[in-house]
Amino acid sequence: MEPVRLRDFIEDADGWLYAVSTYDNETFAGCVLRYVPDPGGKRIHPSGRRYTKYDFEEAYAFIARHRPQYAGLLHRIPYTDIKRVYKPDLEIGRIAATHPRVKKLVDLFSLPKGTVGCTGSLLCQLDDETSDIDMVVYGRHWFSAQKTVERGIRVGTIEGLSESMWQKVYEKRKPEIPYTVFVRHEQRKFNRGQVDGTYFDILYTRSYDEITSAPAGKGEVLGKTTIEATVTDASLAFDNPAVYEVRHESVKKVLSFTHTYSGQALPGEIIEARGVLEQHGNEQWLIVGTTREARGEYIVSKTLLEKGN
Repeated sequence: MEPVRLRDFIEDADGWLYAVSTYDNETFAGCVLRYVPDPGGKRIHPSGRRYTKYDFEEAYAFIARHRPQYAGLLHRIPYTDIKRVYKPDLEIGRIAATHPRVKKLVDLFSLPKGTVGCTGSLLCQLDDETSDIDMVVYGRHWFSAQKTVERGIRVGTIEGLSESMWQKVYEKRKPEIPYTVFVRHEQRKFNRGQVDGTYFDILYTRSYDEITSAPAGKGEVLGKTTIEATVTDASLAFDNPAVYEVRHESVKKVLSFTHTYSGQALPGEIIEARGVLEQHGNEQWLIVGTTREARGEYIVSKTLLEKGN
């Protein structure tokens, strides 16, 4: 089995299911709790076992109460406590065989085996009629899938988001930017759409040979600040965290730990970003998304917004 990787799921000895949320999994698997067996749960596995789904805040409170040894910025699960690893790329055949909309996307993407997968509730077999499709595409193949989404929306093989769906996404994300600014940025990303009425994302994840260069952990906190900078490299702008290398008098990189600001700017564009400044070696990085809803933190492309004026 390949190493545990971002967007895998793991199951512990008690059947609790966690979403892997980092590339840094050498000593422990860095995760967030998602599903816990519960006789009264609303999610039903094909085996008949019922589960309760936990949102972010609920998950952290539940871990603090029942597994304090796992608590931290992420839930750190020792490998001795892991019963099973679920890998999106290895399970995609099973998922597509029983979910026609997933199969339709896989066929549309037409990517090499091992470069596309499906995560979330579909991976865990805990989906219901409300479940979205969380597609995962690995490494450079993600950009091919992005082009497929863009082309599909233009020619009608993939549905773009309706106004009501954009409103739903905005309300779920709760960003610190106005709705019109949010949609203006999102509409050029082509990382989401609908297939036969079901919402889907395409989520970027590094290929195994790229994981060695994953960003380091938390640095020394210097305080909150707002900067303007020019993006020089956005090749990892859809990763988790999203990484923007910038030209600025003191800041070297802007990192976003919230999906809201992934893919937010292109190389050569001027961004305005507010977040927490951290010292990493001899570099300063601006971190956006230091809390789940990134209150008071944002990234916008001033270049994009000025084009409409």
